[in-house]
Parts: sequence; C-alpha cells; structure tokens
Amino acid sequence: MNDAVDISGASTDTLSMVDSANSVPSEGLSASERAPYGALYIHVPFCHKRCSYCDFATEAVPSTSSRLDTYTDLIVRSIHHASQSGDLSHIQTVYLGGGTPTYLGLRRLTSILYMLSLSMRLEPDVECSMEANPDSLTEPMVKDLWALGVNRISIGVQSFDDEVLQTLGRVHTAQQASDAIACAHTRFKNVSVDLMCGIPGQTTESFRSSVRRAIALGVTHVSVYPLTIEEGTPFDRMQQRGELAAVSDDLQAEQMVCACQELESAGFHRYEVASYARDGYECRHNCAYWTGIPYLGLGPSAVSMQQSDRRRVRLKDGVVVDSLDNRERCAEDLMLGMRMSGGVTDTMVGRAQILLPDVTHALADLQSQGLITHNGSCWCPTDRGWLCGNELYGALYNLAP
Repeated sequence: MNDAVDISGASTDTLSMVDSANSVPSEGLSASERAPYGALYIHVPFCHKRCSYCDFATEAVPSTSSRLDTYTDLIVRSIHHASQSGDLSHIQTVYLGGGTPTYLGLRRLTSILYMLSLSMRLEPDVECSMEANPDSLTEPMVKDLWALGVNRISIGVQSFDDEVLQTLGRVHTAQQASDAIACAHTRFKNVSVDLMCGIPGQTTESFRSSVRRAIALGVTHVSVYPLTIEEGTPFDRMQQRGELAAVSDDLQAEQMVCACQELESAGFHRYEVASYARDGYECRHNCAYWTGIPYLGLGPSAVSMQQSDRRRVRLKDGVVVDSLDNRERCAEDLMLGMRMSGGVTDTMVGRAQILLPDVTHALADLQSQGLITHNGSCWCPTDRGWLCGNELYGALYNLAP
C-alpha cells in the first residue's frame, strides 16, 4: 500500500480479471456527454508476497512468471486503446500503483512507460508517480524510470523497525528501506514514503523513530495510515484466533498526533487527511480524487470515475458499481472536500444548499462538536475532525440519503 488512494477492489484472484484490463470501461456515460478524464491510474496486481494486512487486488507470483508479460502486453494495448479513444488527451496526473509496480522489472515497465509517452503528453508538468517497494527498486531502474517520464516515486516503507516489519509480513528490512530512499534520490527530488501506525507490538516511540528517520532521509512527502484489519486477511484470521492483539483507538490516535507533531515541526504541512508534504510536493493525483476530477483506471479491478452535468458514475472492469445523481454527488463533494486541509468554501456550500437545504444545519452541528471550524471563507476540519473522520464524513454524505 502506498500513498495513492486505493481505487482497486479487493480480490484473491486478480488474473481471472486480466482480460478486462485490455479495454477501457464500456458502460457508463457516453464520451460525448461526460467531462474529460484528468487523472490516470494504472493498477499492477502483482507482488513478491502479499502482506498480512493487505486486501487489495493483488497476487503473489514468481518474478519469472509469464503472467507478468501477459499483463504488461494487455496494459500496453489498453493505453493505446484509451489514446485512440481520446481518453488521454486531458490527463494531468498519472499514477502506477498496486500491488508493486517495480516488481514487474525494468523491461516491462519500460514497455508501459514508452507506450504512455507515445499515447499522451508525458511532460514535466504532468505528475507521473510510481509506487515502489524497497526490495525491488534498483539504481538502474531509478535512472531509467526518471528518463522515461516518471517524476515522483512513492516507496512503501511502512516502518523503519525490523520487528514491526516482520509483524506486517513485509519482505524488506529497515536498512533496505533507507537504501531505497537514497537510491531514489539519485534522480528524483519528489520522493514519498508510506508509514503505518497502530500496528500490534508497535510502540509510540518506535513509530516516532520511523517518522524522524523518514525526515532525516530527506523525503518530501509522507503518508501516514493507521492499520485497519480487513475481513479475510491473514491479520483478520489471526485476530479471530487470538494470535494478534487488538490495538486501541486511543493508541492509534496518539500515534497519528505524534506524526503530525514531528512532521509539522520539520516543515511539512498536512494537506489531506493522511498526507504531509513540503511546499510544492503535494500529491496532485490524490488531490484529484478529493476534488471531483474524473479519472480513468486501467488494469484489473481499477476504478474509473466519469461525470456529466447530470450524474457521476464509477466503473470497475467495465461495469457500473456506483451511480450518483446531482444531489448525491453534491453530498459526496462536501464529504471529499473535508479530506483536504482547505475544506469546502462558502461558495461551494451556497451551491450545495440549493440541493441540500440541511447543509448549513449540518455544518453548524459539526462545528459545535469541534469537528470543523470556519476560517475566513472556508469550512475546514479540525484536529479532532481528522481523528474522527467517520463521524465527519458520514454526517455530510448522509445529507443525501
């Protein structure tokens, strides 16, 4: 898991869906009525090993498996198809996530990135991010990825504590993570890391040490995620058998506050609920999700979002999985806006009130609970609002039941 928003569905057999990766969504809004896509997500459903907490649409396969070649060929053709359909003409951010994109190896990644460069405007002002794991990021790969148009690397570190990494089932060590960051810096200025908190056996001091180490290694972006035990994962089964201790919400909250203190004191700012960046290094791709920019997902289980002036539609593997009318879309925009530090503007609230007359009462109630505050012309989440996100987001999304 890296810092892109998870827009792939969970699955234990991703390769059964690979055939659908060769086509852009065939249902939903017609090309003539929908707004152009502004973001592109490419899902790589492979890893060296599935981590104990993972419920993403990924599969552990040998690095020599012909499935990696089959997948690469299908993605290359998907990119070509999307280009021929005009779906890549307005793309401003690209994100290769997974899974572990770097597990594909340099030859396969080169094929994908070369097709991207032929199919769309992949220039420096277009943010092109790639997720990497420390065990599969090499210096030759870093050099070639940079030369092929990638300008942002997001490394799945999770912790710089070897015991915590072992608990999570990660295949790398703390030293490998440090080495990977140093390797990425040989070409990239924009280097992000993921860190996890609320892990069984992880102390706040261990987590604080990981945050400080990331800062000392010179990263420009840090995403911090509290561990969630997802149904059907090894962690879920271990917890049901009593083999994995539960972590209290208070400890998770303490560690989230710790991250905020350490990062902000080091010159990072929190720009969305899970992410901190130095000025100018915010992840534009993630911001696209929270600000209603349509996105195209390629690869098995990748989700696309389309919208027109009538409705918003999400599709997975060519099938509509979510369809919102304008009232529901308006409530969702308010909810997603509150994931950003800038919150939602008074202008946005005024427009929302036409469709959602209870919005001002809901905002006043959230303010009285200390979850949001009014700053100038914006309603913004408070520190309590960040920590109690489910209450905040639910209250806004439920304005359109």
